Amino acid sequence: MYGAVTEFLGFEMLDGEFKVMGMAPFGDAKRFDVSKLIEWNAEGYKINTNLVNCIGARRYKRDGKGTYFSPKLIDMWGPVREGDEIDEPYVHVAAAVQKTLEEVVLALTKHYLGDYIKQTQRLCYAGGVALNVKCNQRLIDAIKPHGELFVQPAASDAGTALGAATYAASELGEKIQPMVHAYLGPEYTADEIEAALKKRGVRYERCASITDTASDLLARGEVVAWFQGRMEFGPRSLGNRSILGNPASRGVADMINAQIKYRERWRPFCPSMLDRVAPEILQTQHPSPYMTFTFDVAESWKAKIPEVVHEDGTARPQIVTPLSNGRYYELISKFAAKTGIPVLLNTSLNRRGEPMVCSPEDALNMFYGSDLQNLAMGDFLVKKSGETPQA
Repeated sequence: MYGAVTEFLGFEMLDGEFKVMGMAPFGDAKRFDVSKLIEWNAEGYKINTNLVNCIGARRYKRDGKGTYFSPKLIDMWGPVREGDEIDEPYVHVAAAVQKTLEEVVLALTKHYLGDYIKQTQRLCYAGGVALNVKCNQRLIDAIKPHGELFVQPAASDAGTALGAATYAASELGEKIQPMVHAYLGPEYTADEIEAALKKRGVRYERCASITDTASDLLARGEVVAWFQGRMEFGPRSLGNRSILGNPASRGVADMINAQIKYRERWRPFCPSMLDRVAPEILQTQHPSPYMTFTFDVAESWKAKIPEVVHEDGTARPQIVTPLSNGRYYELISKFAAKTGIPVLLNTSLNRRGEPMVCSPEDALNMFYGSDLQNLAMGDFLVKKSGETPQA
């Protein structure tokens, strides 16, 4: 249902659902009735396939391709959203489907867990819907004050590989340890990075301390592409393939959206914050290592980090520890020492519609295909000022 509405709102199903979630706080859920799409109670639900999750001849055809909603949905709600600029009345559709999703998931969880929901120490949750961070906030509220929600960052179909490997290891007698980080992808040596820079023919500097250099740039309000260590597993950039900015610098989010990411202006950005200040900012002790939850930002912090606080007063944080990512923790600590702000704006190192950057070559292509000015790759810094890279 949520995916079909994602298509109606002009995004790609199984890819743009998080965009719908980002739109929702701008709308009024009371303005649209989604009850005809889903019939539900605490024990289960049934989707109306005459309207959504349609197959065959019941599908609405768009640009010669079938969608997962029916022409009847257009009769009921009006035309499909086109382009990035039209928000009315579509933000209200997003708000209504998001509200329904939260209500259904919460009701099902409370019913099937029963009394356990107030007794459980940890609730583990997976699937595509488990990446709906606003819904997850409601679940956290339901298991307070003693329980924790755990959603690993590749909670959808991508995570089945990790689940299968973990299951097989357990069956073979291995003791499964808690997941402490998501840096499971490729890593590149200093020699490999420098070879890519030389091949591209760009001017670069090898820094004595890349965290000193990058934190200076960030403290001055500049944006830095940050390419370090092993790539993150899952859809979230967690400080190794990231675009970073100063969350206190007004307008930096709009600039990144318009000139670097080329994406919708209302898309929120996430904060990466030091573990020692997270409880004060988020008003909770709940762990959040993977950006899979939202929390209400304390009033005293909203004006300090405006570029990472969403329309509804929440943030989707990554809480960074020295154990989870030592170099990233060092960078944020040095930035905090220079600015008093122990938080960085963090978004994935990619452009709209492209996968996250993986290799040094990917990073350079991204860098020179956008208005990024600073690329910190390993211990190397590339700045655009005055240079003409080879094609």
